[in-house]
Amino acid sequence: MREFAPDSLLAQAMRHSRYLQRLAVADPAIIEEEKGRLDQPFDLQAMQAFLQATPAPADEAALKAGLRQLRKRVMTRLIVRDIGHLADLDEVVATVTALAETTLAHAHQACRAWLVAQYGEPIGGDSGDTQELIVIGMGKLGGGELNVSSDIDLIFAYPEDGASNGAKSLSNHEFFTRLGRQLIAALHEPTADGFVFRVDMRLRPYGDSGPLVSSFAMLEEYLHTQGREWERYAWLKGRALSGDEEGLMQMVRPFVFRKYLDYGAYSSMRSLHSQIRREVARRDMADNIKLGPGGIREIEFIAQVFQLIRGGRERGLQVRPARQVLAWLGEHKLLPIRAVQELTEAYVFLRNLEHRLQYLDDAQTQTLPRAVDDRLLIAQSMGFVDVGSFERGLDQHRRNVTRHFEQVFATPQDGGEHPLDEVWQDIDVNDAASAKLAELGYAEPGEVQRQLTQLKLSNKYQQLPDSSRRRLDGLLPPIIEVAASMANPDETLGRLLHLLEAILRRESYLALLTEHPQTLKRLASLYSASPWVSDYLTHHPILLDELLDARLLYAPPDWPSAHRKLAADLDLVAGDAEQQMDMLRHFQHTQIFRLVAQDLAGLLPLETLSDHISDLADLILAEIIRCCWQALPKRHRDTPRFAVIGYGKLGGKELGYASDLDIIFLFDDDADAAPENYAKLARRIGTWLTTVTPAGMLYEIDLRLRPNGESGLLVTSTTAFAEYQEKHAWVWEHQALTRARYAAGDAEVGARFEEVRRHILMRERDGAALRDEVYAMRHKMLDNKLGSRNGFDLKHGRGGIIDVEFIVQYLVLAHAGQHPELTGNKGNIALLKMAADAGLIPAELAERVREAYRAYRRLQHRKRLNGEASIQTGMTELAPHIEAVTALWQQVFGQP
Repeated sequence: MREFAPDSLLAQAMRHSRYLQRLAVADPAIIEEEKGRLDQPFDLQAMQAFLQATPAPADEAALKAGLRQLRKRVMTRLIVRDIGHLADLDEVVATVTALAETTLAHAHQACRAWLVAQYGEPIGGDSGDTQELIVIGMGKLGGGELNVSSDIDLIFAYPEDGASNGAKSLSNHEFFTRLGRQLIAALHEPTADGFVFRVDMRLRPYGDSGPLVSSFAMLEEYLHTQGREWERYAWLKGRALSGDEEGLMQMVRPFVFRKYLDYGAYSSMRSLHSQIRREVARRDMADNIKLGPGGIREIEFIAQVFQLIRGGRERGLQVRPARQVLAWLGEHKLLPIRAVQELTEAYVFLRNLEHRLQYLDDAQTQTLPRAVDDRLLIAQSMGFVDVGSFERGLDQHRRNVTRHFEQVFATPQDGGEHPLDEVWQDIDVNDAASAKLAELGYAEPGEVQRQLTQLKLSNKYQQLPDSSRRRLDGLLPPIIEVAASMANPDETLGRLLHLLEAILRRESYLALLTEHPQTLKRLASLYSASPWVSDYLTHHPILLDELLDARLLYAPPDWPSAHRKLAADLDLVAGDAEQQMDMLRHFQHTQIFRLVAQDLAGLLPLETLSDHISDLADLILAEIIRCCWQALPKRHRDTPRFAVIGYGKLGGKELGYASDLDIIFLFDDDADAAPENYAKLARRIGTWLTTVTPAGMLYEIDLRLRPNGESGLLVTSTTAFAEYQEKHAWVWEHQALTRARYAAGDAEVGARFEEVRRHILMRERDGAALRDEVYAMRHKMLDNKLGSRNGFDLKHGRGGIIDVEFIVQYLVLAHAGQHPELTGNKGNIALLKMAADAGLIPAELAERVREAYRAYRRLQHRKRLNGEASIQTGMTELAPHIEAVTALWQQVFGQP
């Protein structure tokens, strides 16, 4: 372990810092005092203690002197600790940020007290409440990342106009303007003791020409009517250091973080970066490690463009420090882990270097010194033996940053004009367009030209902003080309044009496709394969984002991990039911889209797909229960003794993409408040599932399988449920119980349900009477279903899906007492095999019916993807399957 030697550490730091050398001459007592405290960081509590130990400042001169004395002490200890490798980057930026916050707060308190003594308290004209100045830290102060000689970027705001209540009154605007000026002077103005922080107010509304302070009303009006893209970028780090932070962020958040995926941020950030590059070149600033190529600003841009694009949907990106953003991007696979490592390492290296440049003369600089001796000092303080090795290390980091920056901000379509540009540009006047479309492979080129012309001449297109029209004009030629490469080009292009019409006024989506032209091939493949998928994506264009990364799109679901992330995201907006409901819908749409992409790619057998869709429903139900219970007023316990039971396709884990949920609600809780609270919970769950929000709907639900059906209570105790099943349930309700399971909620309630279910299914029954009842129920269903003259009804037709289900249900109810394994909710295919293994049905016939059931489900699924509303089909290809099912029906029920 290295020996702690204050004199040696101080000498090392003095050699490196001319600022410290000057301070040692001007104020040696500070150097001596701090030498004895080098083993501890100068933290926020120590700074506050120092200021509290000094007499309250009687005037501005005393205030300035006390603040500057504190800065000298903080800088002395920080420089020695950093150069001596006792402090890491986290300590350095935290210490300087704490210094800014402490000195601002101290000056604010003193200056406000002086003004109140003269003019009284500022009072809101509407609320009558005392008003506070909101000091907003921007840039690295807002992000908690200040460098050691940094300016601080501030904006001043206050909630309401009004006037102070003193004998000599000022308007609130004038009161806070005076307070702001005094604050700036307290920190910024040089005295014999130097300064505390240089203050930059140019980020306020209207910049230098705008008022020094803004009311909330003025600030909100400015942001939402005149705020520019670079101001969104600046406000990413905006943070209230005093006053009403939540009130401020309610205004700022919608301006910075858009609800949709804002891919237009790429071009605006690219433009801002180009301006910086031109300025760097003009002023020969290649040695500037902040603004030059591969510098700190490029790392920040990488982090911030993802925040601007996704921050409205991903609360985890609404953090301010750059390294936290990079870490989140790596964890969520939006940047490769290696890229995150290299960018983080470069950021730490460059920020440490930045501080060593500033320690030399306490100057706000990020430029490498030209003097050879100074470069050697910098190199040695960075741990290198000479300038050459230091410069090689620096160049490597900067090359890494530049490489990753160019990958993220690569300009799309650098290949120049597209071969089909002329076809689209002249589609409404070009007689040769139809011939070109035919040459590309379109079956009905005249109709395709008509559709394109209709889009070109539409009001929607004509009224687009110039930037959106340019993007659309750039997209149409490659879309025409990629659709032509599909097996069904006319249908594919038609579906893609519907998508474009849906997103015409959403420039962000046009930007996404423009910025990532590689997505067009994936998009066309999906739109070619399935009209259902194309409709789904057109209704939920936010899912276009999923096309960007094939690794994520085709990765097998990891439900435990997805559940943890969803729960964490929901907790971030706890209390905001609207946001939570939209978040659940976005999550469900995303997962369904990934599954359908894998389905169309042939990666998922139908049984596995249904398992995944059912697992997704279980997961969503679990989170809805949790969120709704947390928001329930007067809930009588922390965790509800409540469960959702799935019936039908959910119960049998045979859900499809758009299946309803057949569910009932059970509870096991003796508390007096339990029935009422669980009824409220059940109603909320129903609302969360079925309400149509701007993000769509989750699931249609059917609650009619609860005890006593539509006339029964919405929620049932497990005791009452058991009694109902034992004494009052109809046979068809016991049939339904064969495909029921615990889906979500309290596991003990779920286990109690499974006990009741198993007991009921294993009851001794009169086989003949049971056979007659099941048979009668099936024929009652047939009587209620009109016969079809147009083919075979996959679900309801004789020899179809329902016949298979009734056969299995009868076998379970008739024989589970002697064969308990039949009570397992294994699905119809598995239960048929179990019945055959038990000798209840012929093995060869059981296998044929199993294959028939598989074929029916596959065909039903294919019809859904093809957008066919009818489940009727021709009988010829299915004749062997129908024959097998009807033969087994005859075998089991003894009559056709």
